[in-house]
Amino acid sequence: MRRQLLAIAALSAAVALGTATSAAAAEPVWQETDTAYVDSLGGSQGLASRADGSLLHRGLASIPLDLRLKGWNHIGDPDIAQDHVFDAYQGADSATSKMFAVTTPDGKRYEYVHQLDAGEKVNNSFAAVSPDGQWLVSGEWGDQDRLQVFPAPLLNPATPKTGGDLPQAPQITLDKPVRDIQGCDFVDDTRLLCASDDGSKELFEEDRPLLQVDLTHRLDGTPVTGHVTSLFALPQRSACSGTFEAEGVDYDTTTGTLRVEVVPPGVCKVATTVYSYRQQ
Repeated sequence: MRRQLLAIAALSAAVALGTATSAAAAEPVWQETDTAYVDSLGGSQGLASRADGSLLHRGLASIPLDLRLKGWNHIGDPDIAQDHVFDAYQGADSATSKMFAVTTPDGKRYEYVHQLDAGEKVNNSFAAVSPDGQWLVSGEWGDQDRLQVFPAPLLNPATPKTGGDLPQAPQITLDKPVRDIQGCDFVDDTRLLCASDDGSKELFEEDRPLLQVDLTHRLDGTPVTGHVTSLFALPQRSACSGTFEAEGVDYDTTTGTLRVEVVPPGVCKVATTVYSYRQQ
């Protein structure tokens, strides 16, 4: 009887090990494949891949003069969906609204202004459009247990066709708090990758982690929960020493390339580093 119990225990252990190994093998491993550089003035805030494979960059110099005169003094990590460019804008700390601008393939720009809801922070760090083009995800600064969701301006029929008010949709509630999310992008209908500028190691073991957010279901205008996992620490390599800053994220669905921006410290910050990854 004892031999039978030992045999059963050994078999159970083997099955459990095999299941764990299969589960681990199923998770993607991101391998760094390339390093590039972009002028920080025009590209340190974020990037997005176009259908032809070229990259759109955003930085302080990307803000059009007419929008700057309206008080929109910060531009976040952009996204491109159905050849439309989505930009996230914010104003002064005292502002009571944030704005998303959509530029059509023929160059027309429409402005969608969201009046801040109770408890909402003024920050508008990024724009990430769902693969079906119907929903736009954004985020605030500091410690957060959510990502904000809006109908995707212009592409979602619930929004005005030439700009206007933009109310929130039901949010993504995160199962773990996150801090200082600078950019996110969709990998597929239920997975986002996000860059955190948190160097404290208080919420995650990694310094400035790349986070994975897995949704319980695709965005459809109803509440959804996001399971947060830290994948790895973003690189902090430079000839200069000091504090680095994690910025924008882009996932090119055509090539499977993930790109993340990191701004180096000191005088080296004139050029932003763009790290590329592929799943292995």
